[in-house]
Amino acid sequence: MSDDKKKPEETAVQGPKEATRRGFLRDAGTLTAATIAGAAALVTQTDEAEAKASWAEWFQKNYRLMTDEEKKESVERLEKRYSEEYGKATTVDSSPAMEGVLFGYALNIQKCIGCRRCVHACVKENNQSRNNPEIQWIRVVKMEKGNFTTENMDKGYPKDYGIQVGGNAYENAGVTLEGEHYYTPEEVPEKGSFYFPMQCMQCEKPPCVKVCPVRTTYREPDGIVVIDYNWCIGCRMCISACPYWARRFNWGEPNLPQEDMNPVTHYLGNRPRMKGVAEKCTFCLQRTRKGRYTACVEVCPVGARKFGNLLDPESEVRKILEKKRVFRLKADLNTYPKFFYFID
Repeated sequence: MSDDKKKPEETAVQGPKEATRRGFLRDAGTLTAATIAGAAALVTQTDEAEAKASWAEWFQKNYRLMTDEEKKESVERLEKRYSEEYGKATTVDSSPAMEGVLFGYALNIQKCIGCRRCVHACVKENNQSRNNPEIQWIRVVKMEKGNFTTENMDKGYPKDYGIQVGGNAYENAGVTLEGEHYYTPEEVPEKGSFYFPMQCMQCEKPPCVKVCPVRTTYREPDGIVVIDYNWCIGCRMCISACPYWARRFNWGEPNLPQEDMNPVTHYLGNRPRMKGVAEKCTFCLQRTRKGRYTACVEVCPVGARKFGNLLDPESEVRKILEKKRVFRLKADLNTYPKFFYFID
């Protein structure tokens, strides 16, 4: 037999290769959106927009790493899904950060009356779960004013006057951040109380971003810290890292009635969330990137809340920083919040 002839086993048609996880992932990377959509319809055995969109979302990239075309496809899937699910035409905006803008917020704690209208306006605007429980991105902490009294002077320990602990040690005095934040008074402000609103501080050095193991939360160029809900794995490390109690977690399926759903949404902001993800204030991206105020600023009856571009010398928030007595909460942590408190 000559050398140029092949042995029979060498010329036989080879069978299919053994499937491996690595090979599947390599081949899946070449799938197009159309292929995924078609596979979704076959696997789910339905043309329902929610089922197909949910299936396709498992294959999409982190929003931060998507191409413009991939972002467009993802937005279109969600718009169709939400429109069918909530029975109203829904838009999912994907507007990026505006150039030359760094958003900042200032709150006058001297004016706040504790009405919590900001809380409820935020819930309504940002499609937060309505009950069981209701998720609220803003906390208005009610703190009671306390006094030092002679009656407590002999209630220390050990011994009457207190060698280690004085009798007035447990009286409220000043801002302690230890108070109620779910309250429904008949009238505000309540006698003997003062109020301290808190929400996401949109830190310049956010600890939540640093601890996220999948980089689903990150800082945008306009200073807003956002969450890509589809990439959140629910580990809650960001919640533990936040020193301002600003993040919430969906332990159950969010309860958002059709009639209450706000159809004007942003991909990184107030679009409906799912079970098992973190969420928080985003300075109403769907509004502020269109030149509008946040919902909480608009609804405040005493004008205690101010919002604007920190890079604009003529903005309200810049003028407050220059002319008022301003402080940052927990400044010693070096998170550098862009949410400021001030007094007249």
